[in-house]
Amino acid sequence: MKHSIKKIFKNLSNFLMLIVMLTAFGVLAAVEHSNSYEKVENLNNQKNIINSLMILPKENLELALIEFKGKSTQLLHNIDKLRNQYGFSFVEKYILSNEEEYLADLDKLSSLAKEFNMTAIKHYTEEENDKQEKKEELLKSFNSVFEQINTMIFKSISYNKAKFNIYKNITYLVFIILLLAAIIYRKKLNSIYKDIEYLHDVDKKGYEIFTQEAGAIAIRMRRKPDISENPAMIDPLTGINNIKGMMNSYAEKKNIKEKNYTSVTLFEIDNFSKTNRVYYQELTQTILKKVAFTISLHKQSADVVARTDYNQFTVILSRENKEQSFKDADIIRQSISELKLSTPELGAIKIKLSGGFVIKPNHVSLEEAIKQAKKILEHAKDTGGDKISQVRDLAHSEL
Repeated sequence: MKHSIKKIFKNLSNFLMLIVMLTAFGVLAAVEHSNSYEKVENLNNQKNIINSLMILPKENLELALIEFKGKSTQLLHNIDKLRNQYGFSFVEKYILSNEEEYLADLDKLSSLAKEFNMTAIKHYTEEENDKQEKKEELLKSFNSVFEQINTMIFKSISYNKAKFNIYKNITYLVFIILLLAAIIYRKKLNSIYKDIEYLHDVDKKGYEIFTQEAGAIAIRMRRKPDISENPAMIDPLTGINNIKGMMNSYAEKKNIKEKNYTSVTLFEIDNFSKTNRVYYQELTQTILKKVAFTISLHKQSADVVARTDYNQFTVILSRENKEQSFKDADIIRQSISELKLSTPELGAIKIKLSGGFVIKPNHVSLEEAIKQAKKILEHAKDTGGDKISQVRDLAHSEL
């Protein structure tokens, strides 16, 4: 089976977009990983702050209160910073789904920190008779905050472990995808390059073409010299294939698009035969040339067209589905019916075609498919002409 360069590069483009998305996730993971360290560092800084608030010097109360105000404000600010940072914790929020738990811990920490600040300010401004009682309250509040911070640090470590497992699995998956893609696309791109090298020397023997496009180009490059070297394969009047040329071209092209459907359509110009020559010879030849030229305009790289009888043309199409094959065959018929020919003696001349259309299965020879198309063509002519009949039309008429 030959491969399509267009499809290969389309898949490669999609793969590169996938890599960009995975890389974006990697950047996101790196940002979140950095935030995780900042969270733990933030919590440790809070522990340092409350430790320092416990040992403020009382010799200069005014200076101690100024220092207390700055550090207590910093403590609350650090808690708010944790809340803001969580907005960028996408894995924790959307994959681990710990938003409710984490924000509840922050609310608790904030409440305990405010309570600690109030207890601490009372401690530094207490009366001598309340000194011991205020100190005990401060110590209790300190332990509550300290314990909550430690709890959040331990949970953060647990979150980080869960995230690490996710990142690890994704990293393994990305590595496997990249490895397989590198092997597959390296091989395909190397084969495409070999096809290009082959096109520099299409007479090279023993090379099997990898891509559809290179196969089509090679056929076109070989086809021109074949015309001049093998005039017996060309219809001298119309310049397209004769029966021999049709068989030769079909043999060369039949494997270009193996997955496509191959159709055979036998066209015949209505009321235009050797025994019914209604036009003089020069006009007859002009009509045949115009019909052949019009059919050739619709030919794709894997198609074959030929003049196979006096007023008959065989068209072999390769399409992705049966419906498209029939549609393109009928477009050819309509295009010819729209040709404008006229002479002073006869005026406007209308060219009409009848056709027999069949889909050729792989196990059926081209000769057998043409025989079947001839039978269907006769049905189209017998039922009025100027149309293309198919197998089902013949089947209906025989019921």
